[in-house]
Amino acid sequence: MLFIRILALLLGLLAICAGLFVAFQGTGVLKWPHDSIMVGQRAWAIRGVVLAMVGAIVVWLARRA
Repeated sequence: MLFIRILALLLGLLAICAGLFVAFQGTGVLKWPHDSIMVGQRAWAIRGVVLAMVGAIVVWLARRA
């Protein structure tokens, strides 16, 4: 059971990082790589925030158990 909690915690943290990366690209804060289709696109910003929130919930559940 400890292995599953650690795995969930790591996946949640990875989802938070990926979500923030996508959200920052979608808002135009992070413009790397320059030729990315996500830069400055509101839809990607929303998807990134949702992914980060799902990751935060997974981390919260993993820490709570």
